[in-house]
This record gives sequence, C-alpha cells and structure tokens, in this order.
Amino acid sequence: MKVLMLGWEFPPFISGGLGTACYGLTKAMSQVGAEVIFVLPRPVASQYTSHVKLVSPTLLSAAAGSYSYQVEEFANVTFRAVNAGGGYSAYESARTASPAIEEQIRTGRHASKLRQTATQGKAPSQTVVEPQAHYGGDLFSEVERYARMATLIATEEDFDVVHAHDWMTFRAGIAISAMSGRPLVVQVHSTEFDRTGEHVDQRIYDIEREGMHYAKRIIAVSHLTKRIIVARYGIPEEKVEVVYNAVDFNGHDNGTPLPPIGRNDKIVLFLGRITMQKGPEYFLAAAKKVLEVMQNVRFIMAGWGDMIRRTIQLANEMGIGHKVLFTGFLRGPDVDRVFRMADLYVMPSVSEPFGIAPLEAMNNDVPVLISKQSGVSEVLSHALKVDFWDVNEMANKIVAVLRHPPLQKTLREHGRIEVRKLSWADSARRCLEVYQQAGASRN
Repeated sequence: MKVLMLGWEFPPFISGGLGTACYGLTKAMSQVGAEVIFVLPRPVASQYTSHVKLVSPTLLSAAAGSYSYQVEEFANVTFRAVNAGGGYSAYESARTASPAIEEQIRTGRHASKLRQTATQGKAPSQTVVEPQAHYGGDLFSEVERYARMATLIATEEDFDVVHAHDWMTFRAGIAISAMSGRPLVVQVHSTEFDRTGEHVDQRIYDIEREGMHYAKRIIAVSHLTKRIIVARYGIPEEKVEVVYNAVDFNGHDNGTPLPPIGRNDKIVLFLGRITMQKGPEYFLAAAKKVLEVMQNVRFIMAGWGDMIRRTIQLANEMGIGHKVLFTGFLRGPDVDRVFRMADLYVMPSVSEPFGIAPLEAMNNDVPVLISKQSGVSEVLSHALKVDFWDVNEMANKIVAVLRHPPLQKTLREHGRIEVRKLSWADSARRCLEVYQQAGASRN
C-alpha cells in the first residue's frame, strides 16, 4: 500500500499533539510495511530536531519549490516539503482567503493551472522557523499555497490513497483526489467546535465539512470526535471509523526522578497549549483551592497559546502567582524532564478529541488526572477523571494523590502497564483497514 500523506506538522515543527500523532503514526506505517510519501508545508533542517535525525534536504526544483528528504528511522517514508506554512500552526486563527483559488481547489479540475502557477514563484527559502513564529500573509493563503504545491508533487508520485490530517490539508486532499482518481481519507484530530466552542469560524467549518463529505472514509481519534462529526457536520455514522492515538514507550521504568523545585515541594503539571480548549483557568481555580489546604505545592504550566498573558494575570489576581511557574513551549528532552519532575499531571480540557499528553505522562511514570470531556478517557481505566468545570472535585483529587503515596503508587504502576497496551502499530494497521474500505467504496 502506497500512501500520500498530507500533514501540517512534524517534529520539530510542532505546536501541539498533531505533530506528535503524525510522527508516531508515520513511523508505525513504515514498520508495518506501508510506503508513505509525507508532504509538509516546509523543509526542516536536522539541527532543529530533537529525536529525529534527518538526511540533508535536497532541492529538487527551485521553480517547483519542493524538497525531498528521508529520516533514518523511517525506512519506507519519503518526506516532501513545499515552501508554505508561513509559521502558522494548525491551531491558529484564520484570516482571509482568495475566492479564485478557493474555487480552483474546491473543484480539483486544475492540474495544469497548478503546474503553471507553481512555477512562477521564486526559489523558496530554506529557513527553519520556530513553532511560535508569525510571518506575513495570512493563514488561508498558506493553506491554498500548500494545496497547489502538494497537488503538483502528487503529479510526480505513485500512490494508492490520499490521507489528509486536519482541515489545513483538506483542500489539498480534495484537489489531489480529484486529479488522481485515488480515494481520499481524512483524519480529524480536532474540530472547530473543539477549538472555539460555539464561536466557530465559518470558513474553517466549511472546509472541514467539505473535506469530510468529499472523503471516502473519515478517521476520528475518539468516539467523542465521531459524535461531533456526525452531529455537527451531517456525516453518516458508518462513514466514520475510530482509530485511537498511542505513545512510543520510552523505557524510563527505572529512571531516577529529577529533584523537585523545593526539597518538600509537590509538583502538579499542566502541559499543553494555553488556550480556551485546554481549560487553563480551571487548572488555576483548582490550584487555588489546593493551596488553601496544602502549601508545599508548586504548579507548572508548560506551553504557549493565545491565553498565556491572561493566564499569568489570572494567577496573580488569584494571589497564587508565586506558586505557578510558566515555562513556555517545551520539546524533546525538556518534555521528559518536566514529566519526571511531576507528582501528578492534570489535563482539564474543555473539549479534547483525544489527548496524547496523558499517555506521555503515564509513559514517564506520572499519575494523571484528566477531564471526562476527552477522547483519551475512553481508553484509560487507571486515570483519575473529573468534569472540567468541577474545580472542587479536581482539587480534591489533586490533594488525594499528593497526600496519599499508596494512591499515587497504584496509579503509577497500573498506568505504566496500561499505556504499554496502546500501540502505534495497532493504529497503523487500523488505518490500513480504513484505506482498504475507502478503495472498495470507489465509484
């Protein structure tokens, strides 16, 4: 099976779980024997990677603006990168779009125009950007450019199925499928309703809905996400398959925990994007209640997002700013390090399609407390669970773990066993089954 995979993130160019999921799934695809061509918005140089060693990118065509490179641990994967993306993450607010290009990408009947348009620009820059960088232009223009360039790449490749991750690649997936006649499978890691609640951007919703209806099959990362897809986007239930995310076992069973901030301090960790979706204000509200009964607790908030300033201000207004440490965006070894410092990981997400971070925490021997409004709660039995809005219960459970070592030990031991049962190889094999279904449903 040859798969043309379209993604907006891949380590180290990540801002959330999407890049981590693409990494794990692609690696497993390679291991189970599928051949994958992964198209990224821009090339990534090896000096910016933390756990992936890249062969130096080679400029194939300055006019076409595409690069090809391979990763040593991905035997059957070729990475293609186009000069698009502009530093925009998969979670950033959208702005404007060109109606003319929208129509071209919507119809998919523009292979020759794509080739002509793609060869008119200058040679792309090889500059590598950090996940938080912001550039000129707008998000929709970058999405459209990615669609044009990805479709041009597709004319030069042989593949059996197109796999598009989240809305920023759906336009490209539609165009490539229409041009090639190959079936499109879209994978939904997060919907506009997850990211914004009821304040959806109609343009993003329209792209999501268009991609889902055009696709032969839809992969949802949880039954929670599947319910949203069916109810909010008008998709037949039988068209949506659930494939859970997983985690790579890191072998830290016998790792010695790093020293905490203070000799007697307990560490409670929040790691994720600091946005409305992740519930940082509920984490702080629970932290305040914990500190009313326990003083030897420090709260770490690791991550970045559009609510970072407000969250810092809120901590100060609550009078707990001196007990909350904001680290900014972390990656690679720093993520493992902060996990190993923690006595408890808390994910208070308002709406979490899946949530890989709790698996990473358990993989680092850290007990977890997660919101019931998360997809990962469907697969974890040995995790504490709470409604995101119930800060009293959240605080009670945090205190229980910190005050009762036997509870913490039980969660650690059983969590370690449970997380090992979640395999990216199983996820990859499920995706292959979905590809077969998509191929069988072609008209």
